[in-house]
Amino acid sequence: MKQLHRALRAIAVPVFAALLPLLAQAVPVTFDVAGIKSLGEIGAATNTVREINVGANAEIKGISYTVNLTSVDPSWLSEMSLQFSDSAQSAGVVLKFGNDDHFGTATYSDSLDLVALGLNFMVGNDGILRLEFFDSYFDNLGAFDGSWNFGSISFDVASANTVPEPASLALVLLALAGMGVTASRRACGKR
Repeated sequence: MKQLHRALRAIAVPVFAALLPLLAQAVPVTFDVAGIKSLGEIGAATNTVREINVGANAEIKGISYTVNLTSVDPSWLSEMSLQFSDSAQSAGVVLKFGNDDHFGTATYSDSLDLVALGLNFMVGNDGILRLEFFDSYFDNLGAFDGSWNFGSISFDVASANTVPEPASLALVLLALAGMGVTASRRACGKR
């Protein structure tokens, strides 16, 4: 019986070590941008601000997006921006979607690995990811500078509370059960 216990422990340690990266995988959190308006410069009271609860101390590891934007003359598409940060705005990223220095309508699509760029950050204990939609230069006094027609932004969020997909967990558990049976048979001298 002691041999079986040692064999199972020898198998369990590397398997649990292999499970840890699964628990830290980033999961996408998606936000629909339809109907958002770009009004003032960052911090203006008129800006659209949204908050998403992504879990206490979650890490924002990446972002991907496909958005359709319209800027109003004299504002440019290149001025339409998003700041995503923790609720205190002590850590975060400002993202401009296009380089088009003219007004009009355009669609932008991209993904960024914030870890590779050194821009990943953690939200606070409140778990809030704060989104502020703004215009980097306020052109239209009394009117909006641009609109977010449609599209979505997905954030890659990693948390200590992230759990693997059920199919992945089932495969790991099945492998553990198979290893246990094999170890049991070996300990009993059966093949």
